[in-house]
Amino acid sequence: MTTSTLFVEVHILQSLPPSNLNRDDSGTPKQALYGGARRARVSSQAWKRATRMHFAASVPEADRATRTKRIGSLLTRRLAQSVAEGGAGLAQDRAERLAGALLTQLGITQSATKANQSAYLLFFGKRQLDDLIALLDGRAADLAALPDPELKEEMKRLAVVQTLASGHPAEVALFGRMVADLPSLNVDAAVQVAHALSTHAVRTEFDYYTAVDDENTEDSGAGMIGTVEFNSSTLYRYAVLGLHQLRDNLSSHEAALDAAIQFMDSFTRSMPTGHQNAFAHRTLPQLVLVTLRTDQPVNLVSAFEEPVTGASGLASQSAVQLAAELNTVAESWGSRPALTLSTHALQGDKLTEAFGPSRPFPALLESLKSSLDGWLSTGQIPAETPVDGEVPPTRDGAAPATTTPKGA
Repeated sequence: MTTSTLFVEVHILQSLPPSNLNRDDSGTPKQALYGGARRARVSSQAWKRATRMHFAASVPEADRATRTKRIGSLLTRRLAQSVAEGGAGLAQDRAERLAGALLTQLGITQSATKANQSAYLLFFGKRQLDDLIALLDGRAADLAALPDPELKEEMKRLAVVQTLASGHPAEVALFGRMVADLPSLNVDAAVQVAHALSTHAVRTEFDYYTAVDDENTEDSGAGMIGTVEFNSSTLYRYAVLGLHQLRDNLSSHEAALDAAIQFMDSFTRSMPTGHQNAFAHRTLPQLVLVTLRTDQPVNLVSAFEEPVTGASGLASQSAVQLAAELNTVAESWGSRPALTLSTHALQGDKLTEAFGPSRPFPALLESLKSSLDGWLSTGQIPAETPVDGEVPPTRDGAAPATTTPKGA
């Protein structure tokens, strides 16, 4: 069946050792009350930034995006460099004036206290700055010498807003952009990321530590004493990518496909860095479940509304409850994924029935890429190729299985 929308969901179970990777203003690991139990929480903003930094590392510098108030300073520097490369350089004050004239056409509110800065963070592609300079058509030095009224009129003739409103890098296409006072610059995000929650109740603990003064030969006491709060948890992480929105944002089949696969890889492998030197908390997921839906996204966090107790291990029991919830949603609402792919090393027939055969993560990405490529080309998800001779999930989702009680 041909569809106009495709939602690519990723559900992750990931166990963390003692850590404090995302803290509040008092230094306490972020938490949330869910299902009547206190849970560990990692904010969506923290994991989105970690994902974006991982994503950017695989992108050439010129094609990356940046989020900053200093667009004026960056544009000034680019202007000075571009003119210098063509011959005589452009003085700093003239480069700043020309950059200010360009940005004035955008209508972005300027900082009231800091010159050449916007009043808020702006997310844009570094290549888009070069596109703005290209509008000057090599006349930067001549334009910078014009009186203010004439410079203003010249700037009005340039497609400044249209330049920043098009040609988005993949990062902006994925995570979107909102400019409240200039809606024409808004970009609808193709990605939504949920706050990660522990599948079980947690309790914050305290690490009491001391530091020794290596050069102290007089006293036996510590040179420093302190505490840091931490917890350990098995997290349920969820994100959904609207492939149709990503395609519209990038206007290219190939660019959308590459960005989608790189996002899935980056979201899966990334990790927020709070207190990483103190805890070395980086792990890899124990379960990655990818589901393709053509109707609407379904966050399966309800699998853990009843907290996991961990009688046979938090990760394995969490996976059982997630499998049961996937089947429950399918049977209760008639909402089966169009395709289910998984990577895990957990044992159990219930997991295979719900998630299909496990495959190495690189193989999962290859299968996903083939499916997304087919949908982008035809509007249909092609039949899945079996893994190592095994029978793949049925075409309308996971193989039929009876609903398993959450505590089973």
